[in-house]
Amino acid sequence: MVSMDTDLVRVLGPKTAKLMADQLQLRTVRDLLRHYPRRYARRGEMSRLDDLQVGDRVTVLAQVKSVSTRRMQQRRGTLTEVTVGDGAGSMRLVFFNNRHAHLDVGEWGLFAGTVGLWRGDKQFSHPDCHIITGDDDDWARALVPIYPASKDVSSWVVQKSVKLLLDDRHSLEALLDDPIPAAVRDRHGLPSLATALVYKHRPESAAQVEFADERLKWDEALVLQCTLAARRRAAALEPGIERPRRSGGLLDAVDAALPFSLTEGQREVGEELAAELARVQPMNRLLQGEVGSGKTVVALRAMAQVVDAGGQAALLAPTEVLAAQHARSLSAILGPLARAGELDGDPAGTRVVLLTGSQKAAVRREARAAVADGSAGIVVGTHALLQEGVEFADLGLVVVDEQHRFGVEQRDALRAKGARPPHVLVMTATPIPRTVAMTVYGDLETSTLRQLPAGRGGVSSSVVPVKDKPAWLDRAWARVREEVAAGRQAYVVCPRIGDLEEAATDDDGPDDADGAPPEDAGTSDRRPPLAVLDVAEGLRSGPLSALRVEVLHGRMPPEEKEARMRAFAAGEVDVLVATTVVEVGVDVPNATVMVVMDADRFGVSQLHQLRGRVARGQHAGLCLLVTEASSSSATGQRLAAVAGTTDGFELARLDLETRREGDVLGAAQSGRRSNVKLLSLLDDETLIAEARAEATALVETGGGLADHPELAAAVAALAMDERADYLEKA
Repeated sequence: MVSMDTDLVRVLGPKTAKLMADQLQLRTVRDLLRHYPRRYARRGEMSRLDDLQVGDRVTVLAQVKSVSTRRMQQRRGTLTEVTVGDGAGSMRLVFFNNRHAHLDVGEWGLFAGTVGLWRGDKQFSHPDCHIITGDDDDWARALVPIYPASKDVSSWVVQKSVKLLLDDRHSLEALLDDPIPAAVRDRHGLPSLATALVYKHRPESAAQVEFADERLKWDEALVLQCTLAARRRAAALEPGIERPRRSGGLLDAVDAALPFSLTEGQREVGEELAAELARVQPMNRLLQGEVGSGKTVVALRAMAQVVDAGGQAALLAPTEVLAAQHARSLSAILGPLARAGELDGDPAGTRVVLLTGSQKAAVRREARAAVADGSAGIVVGTHALLQEGVEFADLGLVVVDEQHRFGVEQRDALRAKGARPPHVLVMTATPIPRTVAMTVYGDLETSTLRQLPAGRGGVSSSVVPVKDKPAWLDRAWARVREEVAAGRQAYVVCPRIGDLEEAATDDDGPDDADGAPPEDAGTSDRRPPLAVLDVAEGLRSGPLSALRVEVLHGRMPPEEKEARMRAFAAGEVDVLVATTVVEVGVDVPNATVMVVMDADRFGVSQLHQLRGRVARGQHAGLCLLVTEASSSSATGQRLAAVAGTTDGFELARLDLETRREGDVLGAAQSGRRSNVKLLSLLDDETLIAEARAEATALVETGGGLADHPELAAAVAALAMDERADYLEKA
């Protein structure tokens, strides 16, 4: 009996099955049926020959226009040239020594190969061919499916393999375990899974494809949302420890010590957190907000409430620079309240302890001891917090700053250090579209800070296209000199440290999760990214020779990094040339200029983060995005969009448009193919919201997923995938 989990060897035979497994990662009947066509070709209509790019491996539907064979002059044998067209464009097929199927003028066929170039014309060398005959009813259809293929598994091999499973509709219905309950299908007007797959793989009209896509998107959305709903339900059943607010404690002292008034948004979110911390059910909340909106203050107030209730709070930061910055900021706000037990400390306070991997052994031992005996109520650290030797007396709250800079295992390891499940607050300054939040962070409640504190100067941004407007770069350095002359400071950020073999990101933190590669990434004629050490030297001997220019990057010794940041914060450095080590958390109110070199090599949200490092005080800021990209190119337009708005949520949508959604959904972290193939985070917000509501009802009603075994099996299959860990721990 064939099932969805049947190995393709039983259906296709060992040779074809092995090729599909090795080259397309298709191993089971389910894999093959979920291997959807990339597009559909219409016989006699344009198959986009004109759109083909050199190096693409593609399948085209075209008609033979001419065939000619001649002897080669430079070597023995014959050369056959075939011209094929699709009604709009044409290309050449080349065969040596008659090694090709017989082709006649007028025949229609499918031709698969890698697009090459010969004397300015596109061509296939030795393409695979499948001629469509009058008896070939599969190719006489209105829409011909073109599948993602490989060197040895052509689109028509996939098509014929799928046909074996679809021909017997009765057997197909028995074969499929429909994961969507009939009641849900009826409520949303969805076809059965068998109907959807037939329409997707063998459509007779574009309407059938659209109908199938709606149903198959529901499969993806509902399974994901049921997984997240199950997580929420499981968390609700696993009690933690309530941490209610206490009058006259550290939280009240923090509020009294703040040198500014909280924004309305900070107060509202603070009340949400306070109420959730007071419950036995552990808080799981995502706090997102604009750069500079004051998330750290909100987190500090939550940490103070937990300390008042006898617990400890841990703040996990992605870099040592940011961890040290947090520790300094928290200590500065708390004052004597951060030094309980010391001579000048307030006994009503607590201790703020910094723990990083590069600390000297004695310092690290002392910090670990304070964490273990509970005297350190607030612990700030990097990955060092995750090490086995770090034990908490009573971990009550985990705050993860810039969550996208951590792997899921790292976040989960810290959460596991509590004797009972701690409350969790995940923070990000990269705004997340609602669809992403519903899909990736569906097991977290979401709070948003949009309002910036009063008194901020605001930032204006401009693109500096050095190839189109070379004089603009001179003007950019002149603006830096003008700001320094007025008593301000500047950052210059570069994508690389120094040596050519180094990665484009700073190894003080994980690689950029932003992931928006430039359109010409990877081309051999592109120069290497600009480097901190080279740019700093050029500025010292060139346009900024009269200024105090220093460097900062992740490979500097920790003491030197700390000293350099302190010097910059104290105004002893005019211009800091750095990698993205300054991307998050660095707070120097006097810095008013951010110059990003090779800005096209950074992602949208990363540029937004960098821009947020300036104008953090009363003075207006300036962000200059320097690029060699043409203003009219897609990259130039993307940079112009960044410069044109400071709305992080608008930029988040632009970011999503330029990234692969599979990466957003965690496929890149899991190292596996994404289960989400059709669902669009940009276009399917309504569908995702409806699936979330249905999933919540299914999980919380009656026997839960046990009442729906087909859906439960699909959720279990996802749980076996490494990607489920991403969803669970993110």
